[in-house]
Amino acid sequence: MTKTKASAILAGLCGIAAYAAASIGHAQVVTGQAVDGNGAPQYRVDPFWPKPLPNRWSMQQVVGIHVDHTEHIWFLNRGRAALPIELAGEGGPGAALCCVRGPEVIELDQDGTVVNAWGGPGYHPLWPVMLQTVIADTKGFVWIAGEAAQDSILKFTRDGKFVWDFGRRPPKQGGAADERTNETPENNQALDAFVNKGRFQLDEVANELYIIDQKRVTVFDASTGAFKRGWGGHGMPLKEIPNTPIAGYKWAGAPPPEERNFVPALHFIEISKDRRVYVGERGQNRIQVFTTEGKWLQDIHVSASSPAQRGECGGLNAGGATAPVSLGTFYRSICGTMYKMVISKDPQQKYLFVADAHNDVVWTVERASGKTLGYFGGNGRLAGQLHFPNAIGADMRGNVYVGEVDNGKRIQKFAPVLAGAR
Repeated sequence: MTKTKASAILAGLCGIAAYAAASIGHAQVVTGQAVDGNGAPQYRVDPFWPKPLPNRWSMQQVVGIHVDHTEHIWFLNRGRAALPIELAGEGGPGAALCCVRGPEVIELDQDGTVVNAWGGPGYHPLWPVMLQTVIADTKGFVWIAGEAAQDSILKFTRDGKFVWDFGRRPPKQGGAADERTNETPENNQALDAFVNKGRFQLDEVANELYIIDQKRVTVFDASTGAFKRGWGGHGMPLKEIPNTPIAGYKWAGAPPPEERNFVPALHFIEISKDRRVYVGERGQNRIQVFTTEGKWLQDIHVSASSPAQRGECGGLNAGGATAPVSLGTFYRSICGTMYKMVISKDPQQKYLFVADAHNDVVWTVERASGKTLGYFGGNGRLAGQLHFPNAIGADMRGNVYVGEVDNGKRIQKFAPVLAGAR
């Protein structure tokens, strides 16, 4: 492809991150970035990033993204949902030009080239079944976790040598030991063993692990695994959290009823440089903000009137049990707006970027006020469009990286649009 043709394709990617070459004010992630009339920083997809994976590796569900202190991009290439046609190269010599199952932990440089890769089923006896989170710290370690019952948080060196297991697995239960089931009783007071440790955050400042599950946040020592503290919605003590489901609601175009508790499923936890803790509730289309000690500070609602994952997505159903496909079944898998979030890396960390797999967009939220400024993306399979975004990261250069699950199975880079760029 010629440089001229590539430039034309890039310029023609419309509807991807529609922007106005508006005034440049305080609302920027990088110097000179264009903002729209609402103050939202503008982005355009880079259709040539990343480079193809080497060794005929298949690109699979991207369930976790982390940009480390060296500006390298780590992602989880979860192969659990690989289709036979995607692994046709495993049939033997000459079976197909592509592909084979690749490693599940992959490190990319800024050019999108693989510089390191390891892990996958059989790599280690404790390897997670349902991979969810990856974090590469500043001390040379990589932390991964899954959300199946027998998954936990594992610590490796950057080149994949096993270092430590957080543990706290529940007793195995027959053949379903590795799977998380809806029949697992809720117990927000249990600390020695619990089912879902897949959604966690590492706080290197205090050497702590934050884990979200059920209707709570729990905090542990990152070296010993010792419990330190925890809280529920709006800062309530662990002992006050009810172990009964949150009541459902009937969606009619309005937000779900207000609720003091966290409303499952909790889908992300992030910590800002000014020591604020952000917890996303897919069941409430809400982010609750706390101090690191669990004092509630603020509620942020994002696309609040979208159907939330609460009471089977607002009770949406079409045709009852005799219908071949029901909206209830459909919405249960993709409702709610809180999937993953990343905080911008400008000095003030002005923005929250929220990946929303219900609307297939990334929302831009002003961190201080909680105001939603706009979004980029949109449903589709073309470059810059999204199908089930469930992973997101950001670097110091203002780039935002979005990973897709279901059968989206890709990672895309959205670069800042500079004012005056054509």
